[in-house]
Amino acid sequence: MSSKLIGVGVGPGDPELVTVKGVNALRAADVVVVPVMAAPDGEDGGERGRAEATVLHYVPVEKVVRVVFALNERSDRGRREAAWDAAGARVADLLGRHATVAFATIGDPNVYSTFTYLAHTVGELVPGTVVETVPGITAMQDLAARSGAVLTEGTEPLTLVPVTAGAAVLKDALNGPGTVVAYKFGRQAAEVAEALRDSGRIDGAVWGSALGLEDESIRPAAELGGAPLPYLSTLIAPAPRDGERGGKL
Repeated sequence: MSSKLIGVGVGPGDPELVTVKGVNALRAADVVVVPVMAAPDGEDGGERGRAEATVLHYVPVEKVVRVVFALNERSDRGRREAAWDAAGARVADLLGRHATVAFATIGDPNVYSTFTYLAHTVGELVPGTVVETVPGITAMQDLAARSGAVLTEGTEPLTLVPVTAGAAVLKDALNGPGTVVAYKFGRQAAEVAEALRDSGRIDGAVWGSALGLEDESIRPAAELGGAPLPYLSTLIAPAPRDGERGGKL
């Protein structure tokens, strides 16, 4: 009988934002894999990530398996590929010994998630593995709820941009219609602030980090300075609106 790999979205950090289906999947799995940031030597860096901290609210630590990923590695492709291969092999080994393995990922497993790469690797190593995902609440949804920013109205489009792709991608999006959401922009906060001002979209824009956690910060984008922010910061620049109810229908 084929083993099953389930990517479970556990939300942006607040353990109360894990769905009932997500909690059930975590508890039903034989083991729950959580990604761990790699140290410079490629070993477990020791730091507990958001996914692991969230999972431990619902399953015992004995059920959790920490697997090292080069989560933020963009410059050294060889190191990144080696980390993915090693992580895939570790999970493939777990699938050889367990019927169901869950992988917990912050946000949603189908939105800029490490799970995508893991599932691809495991599919090659263990043909026939059944892959499923359980959707999770995203950072943009949580930030919208906590800040009062409305993501979309009527016929407005919604554009999601990872600023790791470069500030030019964000500028193009800001010059278009609809709301723009930027992920992972903390290290380029100054460039993001400049793009917002140049496009006339800084008023009403909001950014947040550590959503739902003790060190949560939610601020108007107009307060963005040149100092870098946490890597996982999220920005919402709402579409221009005239205030008329139903004006975008």
